[in-house]
Amino acid sequence: MAKDKKPRRPRAETPKGFRDYFGAEVAERNQMLSQIAEVYHLYGFDPLETAAVETVEALGKYLPDVDRPNEGVFAWEEDGDWLALRYDLTAPLARVAAQFRNDLPNPYRRYAMGPVWRNEKPGPGRYRQFYQCDADTVGSASPAADAEICAMLSDTLEAVGIPRGDYVIRVNSRKVLNGVLTSVTRGAERNDIERMTAAELSDYKTFELKGLEEDPAKDAIMRTLDKFDKVGVDGVFNLLTGGRHDQSGAFIDGVNLSDEMAKGYVEFLQARGQSNEETLANLRRILRFSAIGMEGVHELETIASLLAAQGYDSDRIVIDPSVVRGLGYYTGPVYEAELTFEITDEKGRKQQFGSVAGGGRYDDLVKRFTGQAVPATGVSIGVDRLLAALRAKGRMDGKSAGPVVVTVMDRNRMAEYQAMVGELRQAGIPAEVYLGNPKNFGNQLKYADKRLSPVAVIQGEDEAARGVVQVKDLVLGAKIAENASLEEWKSQPAQREIARADLVVEIRKMLEGEV
Repeated sequence: MAKDKKPRRPRAETPKGFRDYFGAEVAERNQMLSQIAEVYHLYGFDPLETAAVETVEALGKYLPDVDRPNEGVFAWEEDGDWLALRYDLTAPLARVAAQFRNDLPNPYRRYAMGPVWRNEKPGPGRYRQFYQCDADTVGSASPAADAEICAMLSDTLEAVGIPRGDYVIRVNSRKVLNGVLTSVTRGAERNDIERMTAAELSDYKTFELKGLEEDPAKDAIMRTLDKFDKVGVDGVFNLLTGGRHDQSGAFIDGVNLSDEMAKGYVEFLQARGQSNEETLANLRRILRFSAIGMEGVHELETIASLLAAQGYDSDRIVIDPSVVRGLGYYTGPVYEAELTFEITDEKGRKQQFGSVAGGGRYDDLVKRFTGQAVPATGVSIGVDRLLAALRAKGRMDGKSAGPVVVTVMDRNRMAEYQAMVGELRQAGIPAEVYLGNPKNFGNQLKYADKRLSPVAVIQGEDEAARGVVQVKDLVLGAKIAENASLEEWKSQPAQREIARADLVVEIRKMLEGEV
């Protein structure tokens, strides 16, 4: 008779596309989110926590920047309803704004921070669970709401440690992008449009939007324009026409536009001038035959003037026609925070850090629930990206100081050791007693090193009888051991004796660098 097989042990590994976060990483994230929350509070935004699970119906049929109906989410069926983990923090906000519309102030300002989940193919630095940090205003159609989000984003980056000059917030409008589509692709109609009255030009906006809906190439054109930062002028021109070879040598098919039309789009992408005023003048010239485009330009003009009145000039926030976001998601101004300092990649090549936040106006999202137009605008910060940027700038090092460790020299004196940590904790100093096997004192110090402890406290029978303790500066000790000569090591001992009654005062001095 065959023996029963032993049950298989579970594999101790995270699922593909997920990861664990440990002490310093969590502490740094919490510190950064706390700094961001302080800025949001200054702007009058309230915190909101929504459930991690929403109905698939509430989440909607598309993700931001993704044209895949009901894909990319972790979903399951329960009692006839399909539920899913939230893929962002905006879709739950739309549900909240509709569900509690009679109770919430209007406009409603809120911020939210937390994990989101996307059922997408993982890759290097791309996980299926990640943190987002959002701020949105629901209920205001005013460009002032968009300007406020941009100003708040600027203040946020500086508050967490990204200095002015190392970032830029680039602003565009979906209306401007829609306008250039009709302005370029319908160029043959320009002579007729130029003769229209103001009223006729306003009516033409409806005609323009209908034409956009019927244009099968518009999404391909927009995706190509979005590659401007990566492939440059020539790359975009080639991709709009016959195609191009990428760095690997593979051929990428183009959109097959005429050279004349492609030149029109390239001219638009290069409309950014030396100042916001120059950029807006260029856009007015390029889009003068587009009603929807000119409406977008007017909104950008208002945003730029409101920001300039508060001191946010083009050194921090710029009008940039090359910003393309959310083909089916955004309806008005769009914005992106880009870090401009250089980093070195894994192959030693220098490159700019890139985008850490983005957002825009999405006036149709809440309407799905209410049937009525509800204007909204907001921004989402990529938490992991921003943390990586702060580490690259030396603002965070992936390490955090651990607690003071009180070692155990005598098991029978555990109550006294606990009294020591109690005094330190009451004074606001993190501390713990070593709870492992105290037999090997060297292992206790190794433990303190692994905990990144700044100080170890040592008291044996002799020290207890004399009313003293030994305090070992582990940070100084590591520096001395690494760099100092024998003579320097002897002249700067990292361990000294202090009175037991002075434990809290002396350790505080050590932690503050006064010793």
